[in-house]
Amino acid sequence: MGRLIISGGKPLEGEIYVQGAKNAVLPILAATILTDEKCVIKNCPALRDVDKTILVLRDLGCGVEWDGSTVTVDGNGISDCRICENLMRQMRSSIIFLGAILTRCHRAVVSMPGGCPIGLRPIDLHLKALRKMGVTITEEHGYMNCSADTLHGADIHLDFPSVGATENIMLSAVCAEGDTVISNAAREPEIADLAALLNKMGARVAGAGGSVIRIRGVKKLHGAEHTVMPDRIVAATYLAAAAVTGGEITLFGAEKSHMDAMLNALSEMGAQFELGEKTIRIKPLREIRSIHILRTMPYPGFPTDIQSPFMTVAALARGTSVFVENIFENRFRHVGELTRMGADIRVSGRCAVIRGVKELYGARVYARELRGGAALVIAGLAARGETIVENTEYIDRGYESIEKYLAECGADIRRED
Repeated sequence: MGRLIISGGKPLEGEIYVQGAKNAVLPILAATILTDEKCVIKNCPALRDVDKTILVLRDLGCGVEWDGSTVTVDGNGISDCRICENLMRQMRSSIIFLGAILTRCHRAVVSMPGGCPIGLRPIDLHLKALRKMGVTITEEHGYMNCSADTLHGADIHLDFPSVGATENIMLSAVCAEGDTVISNAAREPEIADLAALLNKMGARVAGAGGSVIRIRGVKKLHGAEHTVMPDRIVAATYLAAAAVTGGEITLFGAEKSHMDAMLNALSEMGAQFELGEKTIRIKPLREIRSIHILRTMPYPGFPTDIQSPFMTVAALARGTSVFVENIFENRFRHVGELTRMGADIRVSGRCAVIRGVKELYGARVYARELRGGAALVIAGLAARGETIVENTEYIDRGYESIEKYLAECGADIRRED
């Protein structure tokens, strides 16, 4: 267990190079097992979830080398089709290996995945699609036994544009017999990043990033080199931190075209930006304005992953804001901790009403999931006095050395393990 100790009230000033995207790198690393040749993945962030993903790869028999921000995976030695139950329980995204293992081994044994306790994230869409592609799935003693002598293409309509289901279908379809069409597919940029790697490996994927993805199966994939896209959620988190501290930071490597909903929300709250080709600079805010209503939605709508950090901004705004969480039913776990710091927030079901206060004050608070933990760090940066954020292991799942980046921009923050 670790903690972050923050003395608030210091405006952030400086430059931050945006890390590689957590939500892109995990399915990309899973895709490396689709070939028996080496894949070189660059711009990999140093995250707990990447650590766990590499453990899964090694457990399956892959050779993995991690040098700086580059991970090299050699899938030639794959010897197992089972993912360790302990790893599945620790990391929700481990389910993304299901499609890749089936493609490579025609059999997979996995337990139900874990991850952050932000609500039900059923995998029925994954399983329904795989069955349509010829996979037989049985459940026994808490494990799912999946097998398919031959994967075949199919027309698959997703009832909800699930990111994980879209990725699992893609990983299953690239070497399946025939064509696969995914309608109502997830449109997140991370889907397009996965498709870019798959096409470099010899796959034939078209339409990724749109609502219809078409995949023509090929017999074999080969090794490739790929650079992971920047993390739009991390970028928006640092912009939120600058906003609440009245700071001015420049993000390098940020892809503004991926961040329209987040930049628009911050603009409505009074932020002003200078946008370059690969840079975003936020100017100091004199006053934070409330946002009338903010609804989380699938991309290109406002991301659920940034809802909690932006709630910290709204907590210090002039006026009342309303947040509606449409993706996960339990994504307000940070609210109780923010109220300990002086925030005025009332929750009813999936709706939170935030009445802005003049200041927050330091307190000992507990991160209970990844993005809620980031919201508490932001609150600590703005608060009067000292804030201690416990349970940093949640924050480390998605933020690479968050205290290092913030300290380099003038924050008084340190880590204790």
